[in-house]
Formats: sequence, structure tokens, C-alpha cells
Amino acid sequence: MPLKSIPLASIQSARERIAGSAIRTPLVRLNVDDAPAEIYLKLENLQPIGSFKLRGAGNAMALASQEQLAKGVWTASAGNMAQGVAWNARRLGIPCTVVVPDHAPEAKLAAITRLGGQIIKVSFDDWWQIIVTHKFDGMEGLFVHPVSDANVIAGNGTIGLEILEALPDVDAIIVPYGGGGLSSGIASAVKALKTTVKVYACEVETAAPLAPSLAAGSPQSIEYKPSFVDGIGSGSVLADMWPLVSRLLDGSLVVSLTEVASALRLLIERNRVVAEGAGAASVAAARQGKAEGRKVVAVVSGGNIDSAKVAKILKGEVP
Repeated sequence: MPLKSIPLASIQSARERIAGSAIRTPLVRLNVDDAPAEIYLKLENLQPIGSFKLRGAGNAMALASQEQLAKGVWTASAGNMAQGVAWNARRLGIPCTVVVPDHAPEAKLAAITRLGGQIIKVSFDDWWQIIVTHKFDGMEGLFVHPVSDANVIAGNGTIGLEILEALPDVDAIIVPYGGGGLSSGIASAVKALKTTVKVYACEVETAAPLAPSLAAGSPQSIEYKPSFVDGIGSGSVLADMWPLVSRLLDGSLVVSLTEVASALRLLIERNRVVAEGAGAASVAAARQGKAEGRKVVAVVSGGNIDSAKVAKILKGEVP
């Protein structure tokens, strides 16, 4: 059944539930003088697994029963949700299996293995079918959906609570968009407490189905092109997320690969922050002045990126 809303009470309860695992990440100013607004960085790349996914995975698994967890857990993920589920599975002493798309980066695959997760690699199309259908033949245990699980979204929404507490007069928040679980969670929390704050999704031009979907008023499909921005983007908007994202989000800001690489390089050089492509996309959008408002928060969703890609970006190249 499509999600209609994530109650504020569920997000507030999630914060208490995950307090012992996910950290309260800092909100810092981007060190630039020529920005179109005051840009602040919500540094989710500093979570123990290097991304925000620890929050949603931790909340969903904490709410699962012993019976549900008896045969372990599994998820479908390009890398970050996989780490969130594997990290919590290791803490609980249960097995974890992860189905990954064939373009998943080595840095994320190595982290999954380090955390004790078993990896199954499939084509992107087969992987996306798991995201759509919530099924994979032969898999046992609890499936933790990386996007459209209400408990996962509630865990993600705790970021919104922290942003409002750290910057009460924020005007806009830009959130990287993969399937909508992060942006709708943050928007659910923020708009329940302060309706004037704009919450924007951010997509990269090679994999941006939300922008045309919002323009058309219905889910649309586009041609998906893999890139170094591997943590966000797909060929279509999930039907079960459309009611939530179309109601909560104030638009989708689309950026180019060149703009993302430039933002990633800027983060390293000015703030000494290492972000992955998805995490830098929101900063790229903020730098382009695509969001309304004087005080803009860019959610740096993760920092799990191959060192070879970072080296190319620091040389001014686009991996």
C-alpha cells in the first residue's frame, strides 16, 4: 500500500530508539565567499558507516520482532543501505545478505564485506525489480526495503529534527534523491514543525526521474545512465513513494556531473569534507542558487567513494 504520511510522533520515537547507534551529526557552514545564500552542510558522511542509512536501518530493525529476525535480514542496495543493515545485523548477531547492482563501487562492497554482509551481485535492471516488487527468489529473512519502509523513513526523518534544532531559521533544505526515503522523511519532520521551510529533492541529470514526474503530475520513466554518482538516481519514480514525495517536496533540483564533481572538490578543499557523488549533489544545487531562501541546508548524505575517483576529481576531472 502506498505511503500517505510519516507521523511526527513516529520520527520522534525513532530518534530515541536509534540514539545509541546513529550519532547527531554536525551542521557547519560551507566555507565560501561567493555563494548565493548562506549554505550549511548536514554532515551525514560522519555516521559510523559513512552515510545516513544507519538511521533508517536501525529504526526498522529495532522495531522488528525476534520471529522476524530469526532467519536474519536482507536488503537491496548500491552500498549505503547495505552497510546500515549489515552494521545493525552484526550488532544484533544475526546474518545479513545484500543484493547489489553490478555497478556498485568497490569502496562500498569492501565495507559490506568488512561488516559481515554476504553479497549477491545482479544487473541493475534485476536489482531495480527488487526495489519495485520487494521480492527476490530464494531469499529468506526480514527484507529491509532501502526506500519505502515507513520505519526506515521515520529513522531518516530524525535528520530533519536535528536541522531545525541547529538552525531554527532555515529557509530551505536540499536532499539527495534516490528513491525518496530520505527526502520524504526529512520533509515529514520539518513540515510538521515549520510549514514555511522548503524541502527540495536533488537529482543528477543522468538519472533524474522525479523532476519530469513532478512537472507531469504523475510518475515518469527516463533513460538511466550510470555514473560516479552511484548513491542516487534511477530510471523511474517508485509508485509506492509517489503519493508521499509529490505531496511533501517543493521540487527537484537537477545538477550536472560536472557540477557535482566541482562541489565534491570544493568540499574537500574548503571544508576538508569527503563526500560521495550523491552527498555532493545537494551542495552543487545550493551553489547554483537553485533553492529559495537566505539560509540553505545541503544534506551531505554520505561519503563512501572510491579513492581513485577522488583523485580524478581533485585533478579537475569527472570520473
